[in-house]
Amino acid sequence: MAVRLLKVSSVATAVFASSGFCLYSKNVDFNDLSIIRFGRAAATTTVISYDYLTTLRDVQYGTEEYWAVKSKVHRRSAERLRDLCCANRGTFIKVGQHLGALDYLLPEEYTSTLKVLHNRAPQSSMEEIRQVIREDLGQELSDLFIQFEEKPQGAASLAQVHKAVLPDGRTVAVKVQHPKVQRQSSKDIVVMEFLLQVVHWLFPDFAFMWLVEEAKKNMPVELDFLNEGRNAEKIADMLKQFTFLKIPKIHWDLSTKRILTMDFAEGGQVNDREYMRKHGINVNEISRNLGKIYSEMIFINGFVHCDPHPGNVLVRKCPESNKTEIALLDHGLYQVLNQDFRLDYCRLWQSLIKGDLKGIERYSRRLGAGDLYPLFACVLTARSWTSVNAGISQTPVTQSEDVEIRMNAALYLPQISNELLNRIPRQMLLLLKTNDLLRGIETILQTRASSSSFINMSRCCTRAIARHKRSKTKSRTRLLQISLSELWSLCQIELYELMLWLRSSALARWVCYLLNLHHS
Repeated sequence: MAVRLLKVSSVATAVFASSGFCLYSKNVDFNDLSIIRFGRAAATTTVISYDYLTTLRDVQYGTEEYWAVKSKVHRRSAERLRDLCCANRGTFIKVGQHLGALDYLLPEEYTSTLKVLHNRAPQSSMEEIRQVIREDLGQELSDLFIQFEEKPQGAASLAQVHKAVLPDGRTVAVKVQHPKVQRQSSKDIVVMEFLLQVVHWLFPDFAFMWLVEEAKKNMPVELDFLNEGRNAEKIADMLKQFTFLKIPKIHWDLSTKRILTMDFAEGGQVNDREYMRKHGINVNEISRNLGKIYSEMIFINGFVHCDPHPGNVLVRKCPESNKTEIALLDHGLYQVLNQDFRLDYCRLWQSLIKGDLKGIERYSRRLGAGDLYPLFACVLTARSWTSVNAGISQTPVTQSEDVEIRMNAALYLPQISNELLNRIPRQMLLLLKTNDLLRGIETILQTRASSSSFINMSRCCTRAIARHKRSKTKSRTRLLQISLSELWSLCQIELYELMLWLRSSALARWVCYLLNLHHS
């Protein structure tokens, strides 16, 4: 194994050194050169692989010492990977952010280390921003905006956002793509694919090729800001019944594939509890409404915003109405769920909520999990198999269960990466990422133990399945049966929610107090 690694590193070093000699003394930005970026990535891959090979070689598998040593190797490797992403920027940061969101699919050492990449994105210079605007909009920045803040409101892996004011006085957000990302992205993905194949050759248990496949498919879509604008308008129309949801309006006359101009959204990030406390925003209301939004997207519409990290979800109290609002940003990546997948996913969640083990097995198999359906159910819900057996709506999340899930994620990582993630439909991969991001928000808001998310899911699943049944029949009698059955199921959910509210309300505590006084 070590000989294999030595051969790989020797070839990478030779290619890197010869290319560096040819470019010596030329006036180029070395960070933009594919060979430099490849050299960094190859060197990091070599060091990480060597660390795993040599450090774990003499430690007995399964012992306490083994897990302690492995945790340290995970931490060192994650830090090296983070530094590589920061150095190569662009696509590397995007993929690193994706990995950092997979809380229950990767070891904690990786996810906690890579999460910082959301705050480590590169910034383009003001001259580069002016150049992109000049090339795409055909005018100087000063001709288009009467005010343009040079310091970006936020910088991401692919773009950065500036606050600006239009000649008519409206405040807008201008999202400008980093000028080099388009050119580098396809080459970076080829590099990642090659290096992951090398790692798989060295470590047959490692199989994360699905990650590169997703990046290859999604990166061109995310780099087209006109597509992002269309997605924003589409989801705003789909969810127009939610008056608390705000999707910034797109200014098409100032938008291109590399520039997106939209209304400026005010507010604090959804994970900022101090901001919410200061502005009198109820965290339970935010968590409940976020659950409504995503349940509607997933189960009813099958059109899902796949990047709900805290920077893309803002909350505020509307000055006019004093009502709480949620602004959803960054509509570049959506997952479209086909009907069969969406309905099977609905029925699976219904089974998970009720603890219907036959249903869990049946619909997990239909979604591609096969004999790994217990592992799939645990990965999907981030709950223990004990909780899944009982019905996840019946058992509150505890800290000890969270620890157990994280330990099991590390233990079953080869099975998850090699078998499970390579056999389930590609649509499921982005949903798993979305689930983890939403869970992360609930954990920060300390609302994960709430039943509201399951209640919202149950409502949407019931409506989605009833709507599908109605579309398959023309019989008036059958249509009436379906509608009555749907109404009865929704009434049961309402009664269950009322029961939970009464159980936790001051009125219920007062009644219990009076009863206790009466008995005493």
